Amino acid sequence: MFQLKAHGTDVKTEVISGFTTFLTMVYIIVVNPAILSAAGVPFNTVFMATIISAVIGTLWMALFANYPIAIAPGLGMNAYFVTVVTTQKLDYAIAFTAVFVAGIIFLLLSLTPFREKLITAIPHTLKAGITAGIGLFIAFLGFRMTGIIVKSDSNLVGLGDLHSPEALLAITGLLITLIFLALRVKGALFIGMISTGIIAFFTGELKFNGFIKVPSMPDLVITNPIHAFGDVITYSLYGVVLSFLLITIFDTTGTMIGVAKRAGLMKGESLPNAKHALLADAVATSVGSMFGTTPTSAYIESSAGVATGGRTGLTTLTVAGLFLVSAFFAPLVGAVSGIPAITAPALIIVGSMMIGAVKEIDWDTLDEAFPAFLVILAMPLTSSIAIGLAFGFISYPILKVFTGKWRELNWFVIVIAILFFILVAFLPH
Repeated sequence: MFQLKAHGTDVKTEVISGFTTFLTMVYIIVVNPAILSAAGVPFNTVFMATIISAVIGTLWMALFANYPIAIAPGLGMNAYFVTVVTTQKLDYAIAFTAVFVAGIIFLLLSLTPFREKLITAIPHTLKAGITAGIGLFIAFLGFRMTGIIVKSDSNLVGLGDLHSPEALLAITGLLITLIFLALRVKGALFIGMISTGIIAFFTGELKFNGFIKVPSMPDLVITNPIHAFGDVITYSLYGVVLSFLLITIFDTTGTMIGVAKRAGLMKGESLPNAKHALLADAVATSVGSMFGTTPTSAYIESSAGVATGGRTGLTTLTVAGLFLVSAFFAPLVGAVSGIPAITAPALIIVGSMMIGAVKEIDWDTLDEAFPAFLVILAMPLTSSIAIGLAFGFISYPILKVFTGKWRELNWFVIVIAILFFILVAFLPH
C-alpha cells in the first residue's frame, strides 16, 4: 500500500521515523491550549480539537498522498487568533467562523491548479519575510507569556523581573532545551518541556489532579456552516479570513516542498500527487475549526522523521496513531499547559528557527528588501500577522512602480495589495 520497496525503506524504519516526528511535534498539544486559553477557549475544546485536526490531516497525508509529512495546528496562527479575539472584542466562536471560511476557500483552491499557481505568483522575498516575521512574533509571545518581557510606560516594552519564579523557570527550560538541540537529541523540544515540567513539579509550581482520562468528544463550536459565512459578513471579518488563508497557503506549501526535497520525493520542481498533499491541511483546517482550533499546517518537524529514513505514508500513519493515544492524557497536558514557562521555550526556539528565512531575502535590492523588512518588523510590533502582511504587500508594488520594475508585478500581487490597503485604511483591525 505504501510502496515501501519502491521508496527504499521498510516497516521498522517507517515506524521509528513516525515516533521521531511525533516526539518533535507533540509539544503542540500542550502549547495550543496554552495560547488559545487567552482567547477564552476551554482547555478540553482546544486539546481534543488539536488532536482531531492532527489525526485527520495526517491520516489524509498518509493514505492519499503517501508522504511522510505530518499535519497539526500551526504556531503563529493560534497567536494571531488570540489578537483577533482580544482586539476586536469577539466571542471566540465567532472568530472560529473566519477560520472555517478560510478553510473552505482553502479546500476549494486545493481542488484546482490555482493554489499551485498562487504560490509561484507571490514574490519569494515576501514569502521569506512572512516566515521570519511569524518567527519573531511567536518568540516575542514566548518572552511575554513568562514575564521576561513586560509592558513599559517609557518604552512600550522592557525587561521583566528575572528573579520571578516564572521567568527563572522559563530561562532554565530554554537553556535545557537548547542543550538538547545542540546535542542533536531527537525530540529535543518535547524532552525539554518534560524536563522543565519536572523542575516545576519539584519547586511546587506544577500540580497534578490526575494523569489519564478517557477522552470525550468536545461539542462543536460551529454547528451550522451556513451561519459561519453569515457571521463573517456580519462582523466584517474579511481581512481575518484573507490573513488566515494567505499565511496557511504560504506556510504549508513551503514546508511540504522543503520536506519533500529533503526526502528526495520531488521530481524536478514538481511535487508528485500534489493535489492530495495540499488537500490534507485544507480538510484538517475546515474540520478542526468546527471543533475549536486554528488553521493546520504541514510541520517542518517532519524533517526529523525524514532524517531517520521516513519516506512514505506509513511514517505519518504512525504519527496519527500516536496522536490518538495522546488523547488519553488530557489531565497531564492540562496541568502542563497551565504553566506558560513550560511551553514558552518551544515558542522561542521555533521562532529562532523561522527567522532563518531572512537569508533568502535580497538585502542589496531595496525594492525587494524593504517590503520584507516591513513584514518582519510589523508583525511582532503590532501583534498582528495581518498588518505585517499588509505593510509588505502594499509597499512592494509601490516600490516596483517607482523603480521602473512594474513589469515584474503580476495581477495577483496587485489585487492583494488593494485588498490589504482597504483592510488597513477602512476596516477594523
